[in-house]
Amino acid sequence: MNNIAQIFDSLDYGPAPEAADQANAWLDSKGRAFGHFIDGAWTGPGKTFASTNPASGAKLAEITDGSTADVDAAVRAARAAFASWSGLRGYERGRYLYAIARMIQKHARLFAVLETMDNGKPIRESRDADIPLAARHFYHHAGWATHLETEFPGMAPYGVCGQIIPWNFPLLMLAWKIAPALAAGNTVVLKPAEFTSLTALLFAEICERVGLPKGVVNIVTGEGDTGAAIVNHSDIDKIAFTGSTEVGKIIRAATAGSGKGLSLELGGKSPYIVFEDADLDSAVEGLVEAIWFNQGQVCCAGSRLLVQESIEDRFIAKVKARMAKLRVGDPLDKSVDIGALVAPVQVERIKDLMKRGVAEGAVVYEPDGQIPAEGCFLKPALVTNVSPANTLVAEEIFGPVLVAMSFRTPEEAVALANNTRYGLAATLWSENINLALDIAPKLKAGVVWINGTNQFDAAVGFGGYKESGYGREGGREGMAAYLKPLWEKDLKAAAVLREVAPAIANPLDGGHLDQTAKMYIGGKQARPDAGYNRPVHGSGGELIGEVGDGNRKDIRNAVEAARAASGWANTAAHSRAQVLYFLAENLDYRRDEFAARIKAQTGEDGAEEVAKSVERLFAFAGWADKFDGAVHNPPMRAIAAAMIEPLGVVGIVAPANIPLLGAISLLAPTIAMGNTAVLVPSSRHGLSMTDFYQVLETSDMPSGVVNIVTGDSLALAKTLAEHDGVDGLLFMGSAEGSAMVEKASVGNLKQTWTSRGLDYDLSDPRFAGDYFLSRVTQVKNVWIPYGA
Repeated sequence: MNNIAQIFDSLDYGPAPEAADQANAWLDSKGRAFGHFIDGAWTGPGKTFASTNPASGAKLAEITDGSTADVDAAVRAARAAFASWSGLRGYERGRYLYAIARMIQKHARLFAVLETMDNGKPIRESRDADIPLAARHFYHHAGWATHLETEFPGMAPYGVCGQIIPWNFPLLMLAWKIAPALAAGNTVVLKPAEFTSLTALLFAEICERVGLPKGVVNIVTGEGDTGAAIVNHSDIDKIAFTGSTEVGKIIRAATAGSGKGLSLELGGKSPYIVFEDADLDSAVEGLVEAIWFNQGQVCCAGSRLLVQESIEDRFIAKVKARMAKLRVGDPLDKSVDIGALVAPVQVERIKDLMKRGVAEGAVVYEPDGQIPAEGCFLKPALVTNVSPANTLVAEEIFGPVLVAMSFRTPEEAVALANNTRYGLAATLWSENINLALDIAPKLKAGVVWINGTNQFDAAVGFGGYKESGYGREGGREGMAAYLKPLWEKDLKAAAVLREVAPAIANPLDGGHLDQTAKMYIGGKQARPDAGYNRPVHGSGGELIGEVGDGNRKDIRNAVEAARAASGWANTAAHSRAQVLYFLAENLDYRRDEFAARIKAQTGEDGAEEVAKSVERLFAFAGWADKFDGAVHNPPMRAIAAAMIEPLGVVGIVAPANIPLLGAISLLAPTIAMGNTAVLVPSSRHGLSMTDFYQVLETSDMPSGVVNIVTGDSLALAKTLAEHDGVDGLLFMGSAEGSAMVEKASVGNLKQTWTSRGLDYDLSDPRFAGDYFLSRVTQVKNVWIPYGA
């Protein structure tokens, strides 16, 4: 009987199952047991664990748990292949990437079905989002490989890259990491997530089929210990990790002092902001995509709904009505909206978090209807009656759970949105483009979507702020993450400076000199909190002055002053440039005085150092309104504006040997880009920068933008590294001090640059450009749709 009329009336469609025959045939052809892919060949299965279908619990295959010896073999293969692979012309590497992209497209349905069987996400998402985007990344980076020499002159690949990816987007995360690494000329050792290794193994066979040179791509499967072996391997040059913030912090600590490059794409608790003038029906559909895509197992999921109070009831009613129509079930059914979570342990974790949230007062709504009795399924949930302190608001749930709060004004929306330790993504809905473009730059997130959500493309960088990590994947900035300046490979160890005189044993011995320079905090001269001073000796050991001996409280006061001056970031770049020009001009007026001070401290003629300091200030004044972003054109009706933004408060620990130029070379790019600074001058020769605050006072520098705390460099560096109010840190000093700074920065995952005891000649003109500018800024991509 023809029932088309009834179907159109009820919109109750029957199942539309996707056949799994081809995926099962591929698994059967491999005996459903896998070893590793190392040096272009397959190892035999070793100690294994089961990979299961989370929708049914059925075992799909046995996966080898990689050992330290397996990782060693993979790294040796990658190292052996590096010279020849990086030596290829970019065009030749690009052809391999193009061939991989074509093979992914050719076998897209096989990849999609296998991904859904292994991960539990709906086949519509695997088929229509994950696999096409994976192919797109290889196509895009084939182009980068071809144009690498002209677009990134003087840059070189790191070498061997260790890459660790999560289970929520198994093939897509692989593409995000392998494609730029290979384009840049690196070789890789990649570990897929233990829950979802199958599409990575299928990808390995694709590499084999296209004739990728042996050792360029190595896939080592395993659990946490396998990943740790990659992170800790001494012959790996860069680590790229996507996963939880907790594990990211462990990796940051483990790599501290190693000199390895590090990219971290971590957790999130992304706000989804709906203003009263938004198209509410479109916003509801976007919300479904934001939080229930991939069962909410998305690091950038719009899991915090912030809705304007005037429309709250109406919007929540629409959300509940839409939730009632979401279909939960077999992920291979093309009519299903929400599939299975990845594993039973994930289901239990979410349930435990929900219990905690309810105990704290949360109210949970779930729509009527049944979910499959077997498998890792949960209903979509909406949580209300919560405060910002509720566990469900503060913690990343990584499941199909939406938490809703209201706001009254745009300012309150921004405050709520930024009230999180994360900063990965944000979504805002408004028909007022002026409002949208006012709010977007104020959100502390690496990606902002306007009137849309979960938009990704290989041409547009993706990555976070704060504890969502650092580094970018995709776009020019993602390509740059796999390259380093060629000259860095030739750096030698810096000479260890010998103390010319012991510290004064009796503090009264220096009392006859009334030349104690104060610190500079919040635009005012300040005495040290402890009330103690430090001697400054000349090159012959004579006492020439004293500076304050700063402590933790002095750093606290300086950070507070720097945060209070955050409006400097909103000052027009042209205006910031004028202040730096004025600084240079006023320093030039006093060049003889500053040269004499340098001579007294170091014994060296200070005229050249002062001249270079003036020139360095001029250079970064010129960069203030020129180091800016770009507009990307993804293959959709939208643009993505890549905005260069300051980190925030930057701690600076200046080198010991060049007291004026060393500090200014780090300070000038920091403030030129709109950051505020807490500067620790040379411990040995601090008088040059205490003199410099007199120049600041006469150069229209706003209070709190530059703060100067003298004292023991290492002790103050540790305090800056541990301070959660500091967003970035530049440190010049010993290898041991650099390792300490990198490890101590784990608390809020602040971005750090350290000299690692190497001889960085800051007088070199190369440091008057983007080398430090890129280290005190981050890229935010704002997606803006256009067209009717």
